Amino acid sequence: MRALRLRTVFLLIFTFFLSASNYAIAASDSSNRVLNFSKKVEVTKFFPKADRYGELREDIAVLPAMAGEEVLGWVFLTTDLVSTTGYSGKPIDTLVGIDPDGMLTSVQLVKHAEPIVLIGIPDSEIKQVTENYAGLDIKKEAEQGGSAHELDIISGATVTIMVIDDSVVRASLKVARTLGIGGLKGAEADTGPKFVIDPDKTTASDWMTLTGDGSLRRLTLDVGQINAAFVEQGNPKAIKRPAKGPDTDSYVDMYMGLADVPVIGRTILGDAEYANLKKRMKDGDHAIVVLGRGRYSFKGTGYVRGGIFDRIQLIQNDISVRFKDRQHKRLNVIDAGDAPTFKELDIFTIPADSGFDPSKPFRLQLLVHREIGAIEKTFLTFDLGYQLPQQYLKKVEVAPVAAEGTGEGAAAAPAEEQRVELWQRIWNDRQLDIAILGVALTILTGVFFFQMQVAKSEKFTFWFRIGFLTFVLVWLGWMENAQLSVVNVLALFSALTTEFSWSAFLMDPLVFLLWFAVAAALIFWGRGAYCGWLCPFGALQELSNRIAKFFKVPQVTLPWGLHERLWALKYMIFLGLFGLSLYSLAVAEHYAEVEPFKTAIILKFQRGWPYVLFAVALLAAGLFIERFYCRYLCPLGAALAIPARLRMFDWLKRYKECGNPCARCEKECMVGAIHPEGHINPNECLNCLHCQVLYQSDDKCPVCIKKLARRKKFEAQTGISKTEKGTSVKQPA
Repeated sequence: MRALRLRTVFLLIFTFFLSASNYAIAASDSSNRVLNFSKKVEVTKFFPKADRYGELREDIAVLPAMAGEEVLGWVFLTTDLVSTTGYSGKPIDTLVGIDPDGMLTSVQLVKHAEPIVLIGIPDSEIKQVTENYAGLDIKKEAEQGGSAHELDIISGATVTIMVIDDSVVRASLKVARTLGIGGLKGAEADTGPKFVIDPDKTTASDWMTLTGDGSLRRLTLDVGQINAAFVEQGNPKAIKRPAKGPDTDSYVDMYMGLADVPVIGRTILGDAEYANLKKRMKDGDHAIVVLGRGRYSFKGTGYVRGGIFDRIQLIQNDISVRFKDRQHKRLNVIDAGDAPTFKELDIFTIPADSGFDPSKPFRLQLLVHREIGAIEKTFLTFDLGYQLPQQYLKKVEVAPVAAEGTGEGAAAAPAEEQRVELWQRIWNDRQLDIAILGVALTILTGVFFFQMQVAKSEKFTFWFRIGFLTFVLVWLGWMENAQLSVVNVLALFSALTTEFSWSAFLMDPLVFLLWFAVAAALIFWGRGAYCGWLCPFGALQELSNRIAKFFKVPQVTLPWGLHERLWALKYMIFLGLFGLSLYSLAVAEHYAEVEPFKTAIILKFQRGWPYVLFAVALLAAGLFIERFYCRYLCPLGAALAIPARLRMFDWLKRYKECGNPCARCEKECMVGAIHPEGHINPNECLNCLHCQVLYQSDDKCPVCIKKLARRKKFEAQTGISKTEKGTSVKQPA
C-alpha cells in the first residue's frame, strides 16, 4: 500500500509539471494573443468584404484584413497593446477593427472575467455597449485627447465599461499613430535626457508655495458649471434633474500632487506620515495625494463593496492606473498650517509595474454621475492635469537602446515578455524579503525534521511557537501581505486548463515561495505545515485565543459527534467554490469572500463594515473555540487536506496505549484532531507538536510516568544512583 501511494504521488507530481511545462510552452509561443482570438472571430465581422486575415505585422501586433491582395484595414487585440485590467483584476480582451481613414469598423468583446452577472447585468448588454464603438473617429480622439465621444456607461458596471472605453481608445490611437492611419503620426522616439525625482531636495515648504508653483494642481467646478456640462451633453433626462442650489456653490474642489516627492510629501503629510509612506512603498512605486471638498466625492462608496475606486483613474499617454483599496491610505490631517480644510484626504500608490514616469505629464480623470432614474445614471468626465515642476527633478544618464521598428509600435514589446522582465525585476528588488522568508522556512523545516528534540522541552516549544506565529502574523501577513487563499488554488486550476504562464505566478515572490513550500510539505507532513505554522490568519486566531485563555475566557468543547460532523463544512464550501470556478472564476472569487483573509490580513480591517463584522465574528468565535474557522469553515484548509492524504511519512509518534486507556493528547489537542481511540486525523492535524511534547513528558504522559517509575524501582533494587548511572558503579551495602 505504501509503495502504491508513493507511485501515485510521483505520478501526480510528474503529470503536474509536464502539463505546466506544456502550457508554459504554449503560452510563450503565442505572446501576441490576437492570433488566437482571430481564429474564433471571422474577419468579416470587421470588414464584410474581407476574405482572410493577413500576416501579423512585425512592428506592432496587428493583423491586416485582406480582400485578395488589397488591405481593407487592420484588426488588433487591446490587451496586446495596452493594460486592460478590469474590476475582477483580470484583463478584458477586445478585438478592434480600424480602417485606413481612422474609423473603427467593429469592436468585439471576446473574453473577460468581470463579475457583472452578480448584479443582474446580462453579458449581452455589455457586449452591445462594446459594439457601439463602431464608427468612432480616432482622428477626433487624437485631437481631443481621447474625450471626443460620450461614455455610454451601464449603471452597476461602471468600472468595466470605463476600462473597455479606455483600452479601445488608447489601443486604437497607438495603432493609428504607428501605421500612420488617418494622417496621424507616431510619437517621436524619446532621445532627450531622462529625469527622476531628486531625493536631495527635502526641505518642507508651505501650502501657498505648493499651490503657487504647480506642485499641487486644482480642479474646481461649481454647481452652475456641472449643470451646464450636462446640458451640453444633451441627455434630456439629465437636463431635467439639475443639481439644486446656487450656481456658485462648490460641487467639486480637488487638489492633487505627487506625494513621494520629498518637498511635497513632507509639507502635506508631515515627516512621520511621509516616512510611513516611504516604508509602505516598494521600489519603483510612486504615490499621489488627492484632497477633496464640495458636494461630490471623488472616492464614492463603490470601493467599499468591490475594493476598487471607480470614480478616478490616472492616465499618462497609453498608461492608465485604476486604484484598488490595498493601494489606498486615508490621511488624517494636512501638516501644512496654512492649508484649507478638506473632507477627503487620501493617498494612492501607483505600482511600479504600471510604467508610470513622474517626470512626464499625466492627468487624474474624475467620473461625475447624475441619477436620471431609479437605477439609471449618466456620466461625464473631467481631467485634473499635472506636470511635476522641473525644480524637483534631476537629470540622469541613460544608456542608449537600439531601436527596432518605428513609432510607438517599437516600444510595444509582447505582453508576455514584459511580464517576464517584470517578475525578474520584482524578485531582484525583494531579495531581502526572499532571504527572510527563506530563513524562516529553513528553521521551520529543521523543527519538523528534528521534532522530537525540539518537543523535548514544553516551555521551549510553547515560546518558539508563539514567537514564530507572531512573526508570521506581523511580518508575513500584515507587512508583506503574503496570505495564501483558496482563490490561488482555483486560479491555478483555471490556468492549467486554459493558458498557463509561469510568469503570472512569479509576480509575487513570497506567495510563490510559500506555495512551493506548501507543495513540498504536503508530501512530507500534510496540510498542517502551512495551516498550523505559516497562515497569518491562523496565527491571528491562535494568538487571540491565547490572550483569551490568559484572561480566563471559558473554552467550549463540542461533543465529539457534532465536532466530527462540522469538519465536513469546509469541504462542502471548497467543493462549492470549485464548482463555481468551473462555471466562472470571477463568480467563484466573489463568493470566496467566505475567507476573511483579505479583510483581516491584507487590508488590516480597513474595509466596509459588513466584511469587518464577518471577520471579527469569526475571531470572536475563536476566543471560545480555538481555531474555530480553521476547524470548520476554511476552504483553503480543505483544498490542502485533499492532496495531503497522499503524504509519504507519518512523523507523529504514538503509543499503543494512546486512546486506550489514555486520552490526554485527545483532550489537549487544540483543534480536536485526535479521535477518541487515539488515531490522529491527518486532514485536521495542524502539526503544532503539542502531542509530541506530551509523548515525551515524564509529568503528563502515563506511559512515560510508568517507564520512569520502573526505572526508579530498578535503580533502587540494583543500588545504582541517578548521579552514578552514567558510570554504572554499584554502591556498597
